[in-house]
Amino acid sequence: MADVGVKRGAGRGKFITFEGGEGSGKSTQIKMLAQRLEAAGVRNVTTREPGGSPGAEIIRHVLLSGVGKLLGPEAETLLFAAARDDHVQTVILPALNQGTWVLCDRFFDSTRAYQGSLGQVAPGIVNALQRVTIGDLKPDLTLILDVPVEVGMNRAAVRRGSDAADRFESEDMTFHEGLRTAYRKIAADDPNRCVLIDATADADSVGQAVWSAVHGHLAMTTAASPA
Repeated sequence: MADVGVKRGAGRGKFITFEGGEGSGKSTQIKMLAQRLEAAGVRNVTTREPGGSPGAEIIRHVLLSGVGKLLGPEAETLLFAAARDDHVQTVILPALNQGTWVLCDRFFDSTRAYQGSLGQVAPGIVNALQRVTIGDLKPDLTLILDVPVEVGMNRAAVRRGSDAADRFESEDMTFHEGLRTAYRKIAADDPNRCVLIDATADADSVGQAVWSAVHGHLAMTTAASPA
């Protein structure tokens, strides 16, 4: 796989990831943050995992269809890693190295939560794949949106309407409770990078909490200060 080194100069963009269970509001909050940054004069791009690049989007379709689950947790983890490698090389690193901020819906914390904690894939495998696919690339800030499982699943059901639940939405409540616990542990274990945000409130209130976290953890100009 290609070199995943990251330029560390002053011109490098910031890398912000959004994590959380199903229906936690990540997509909504990424859009809101992107608009607010744009208004503050901060060039940014939004993306997602699995997917975000042409090759990774093909793998996303395979994963969300449930084929990866049939192959077993280790094989599914390898598919996620392949998608991430393409995404990092073709979208994330080029943007960061051009000074653009990258806002990503899920990143390696999702692998740790879904495949590591819930799928019980050995930490050695997860860590090895992380080293190969992202090297020293880590988010400058990870926003973990936290909602009770019942709230999140109800939101997810409303969002998809008459469409069938995908690979992960279709898991039982015990799975999703475990997922919430895994994310809360990730936040507690890495407080310098992660901010746990109560996402049960209305979108505007959550958006203000997101904006405050971004301003509090990243160097931003006065023009980009929270309102």
